[in-house]
Amino acid sequence: MKLAEIFSSLQGEGVRQGAPCLFVRLSGCNLSCRWCDTREALTGGTEVSEDVVLEQCWRQNPRYVCITGGEPLLQTEALLPLLLSLQKRGIAIDIETNGTIDFTPVQPYASVCMDVKCPSSGERSDLSLLAKIRPEDSVKFVVADLADCRFAHEVIDSHPIAGPVFFSPVFGADTEPLVRYILKNNLPVRFQVQLHKVLGVK
Repeated sequence: MKLAEIFSSLQGEGVRQGAPCLFVRLSGCNLSCRWCDTREALTGGTEVSEDVVLEQCWRQNPRYVCITGGEPLLQTEALLPLLLSLQKRGIAIDIETNGTIDFTPVQPYASVCMDVKCPSSGERSDLSLLAKIRPEDSVKFVVADLADCRFAHEVIDSHPIAGPVFFSPVFGADTEPLVRYILKNNLPVRFQVQLHKVLGVK
């Protein structure tokens, strides 16, 4: 698989926000989002074996691993043996995906966080994948403005989502109108800032 980096930090988003986490960032992506904050992972990377990744994981002995990118599901076939090995060790696993690739092959091993692309990102997700979200999975909308909020609102209304839904403001955005929109429309979402950026950690 093509690996960008492995590092430890606090999980900045999602259901496990604030938890110590070992991040396995894979290289390569099929989108080019306006708000991407890991452009170094869009291309390149180092070709490594599953054993190399596992060796680094065992050395750090994590309770929780997050597979991210780039778009990690571009490498689903290579990921599956890695996920199985992590699962056998009793490690909690999250996979972050941009919602353009079927994630059902990895769901037996991991919780999925589907990032639904809003208009301001300049990209689109496959909304039909929302039907595959389970209660242990989650959905995130990165919102920059009210147009993004209205888009997300429409998606939520038209696509039943079994897992928790997060509104994550673009870092530096004016959050007051976004919060007011959620409250005014009584949306079934959680508003969540990116903790790692607030703390200034990776």
